[in-house]
Amino acid sequence: MSAKIKRGVSLYSFQEEMFLGQMSVEDCVSFAASIGATGIEILPEQNMPTFPNITDAQVGEWQDLLARHGAHFTCYDMFLDTKLRKGELLSDDEQVESIRRDLVLCNRLGIRNMRVLVFVRPDILERCVPYAEQLDVHMGVEVHAPWHLEHAWILRTIEVADRLGTKHLGILPDMGIFMKHYPPEFRARFEREGARPEVTQFIVDQHEAKIMSEYTIYEVAVKLQGNAAEVRMAETLRHAPFANPKRIGDYAPYFRHIQAKFYGMTAEANDPSIAYDEVIPELVKAGWEGTLSSEYEGNRWVQDAQPVDSREQVRRQHAMFTRLIAQAEGEIA
Repeated sequence: MSAKIKRGVSLYSFQEEMFLGQMSVEDCVSFAASIGATGIEILPEQNMPTFPNITDAQVGEWQDLLARHGAHFTCYDMFLDTKLRKGELLSDDEQVESIRRDLVLCNRLGIRNMRVLVFVRPDILERCVPYAEQLDVHMGVEVHAPWHLEHAWILRTIEVADRLGTKHLGILPDMGIFMKHYPPEFRARFEREGARPEVTQFIVDQHEAKIMSEYTIYEVAVKLQGNAAEVRMAETLRHAPFANPKRIGDYAPYFRHIQAKFYGMTAEANDPSIAYDEVIPELVKAGWEGTLSSEYEGNRWVQDAQPVDSREQVRRQHAMFTRLIAQAEGEIA
């Protein structure tokens, strides 16, 4: 197993079981550690009931929990509630203060990576860099579909980091930007909602050919007179990009953590949608050091038809990670 690429899990992956009371936070950490995914990505607003008021005793309880299972924190997912007050946005000063609060909690928890929501303005983050440097926390702007590594909005953050010469501001890729094939979980859900198989096949074929999403939406809505489910399915293509995996090495110096998005794994531990078989070799080739953190989001696409088994899905993804990393390292050895 790679000494550079580590494996971990975002607690977001187990949201279904946690919501239903079938798993506690400790159950999630215990399971992740049992499959060698010892890096834990936390969502404080979801996983810490008293957030943002966290006592030193609570910090100690988290540290003890992780120690019991041989795990450690890898990333803190921040949220910026710009619409906290009805009818007005938080001022710039208030946004900076909210981010500073998160950076302080990151530091108290011993976390050195903070996922920043993609909509946070680069000039706001520039004002936060001194705090991030003082607290030794890397702020990584989430590169989430439909944005991608070379999107102008993402490049603005990189330009700020370069201009400041800081190592505490960069990006954090969400692997949903590498959706090479349309997820079968999406298609099946829309068909259960009334989409006709011939129309869903057309949409899948359009995505496979990488036709611009707006053309496909027009074809489905107007020419094919698509029903509501079919139009909604076509509209998902706006958020189904396939960025070029070969460019990931160019941006590797700007990120330390990866949200390893996935919607479903086959029984053979393959991802039918996201091109991990192309991305992981590029990460290995670039000598990237960081954590691949599972982010399972398939629950919402299957929960109407079957019980959700997030643990099995995450287990399969990590079997794939182990295999692909070993293969990639073997090819460059």
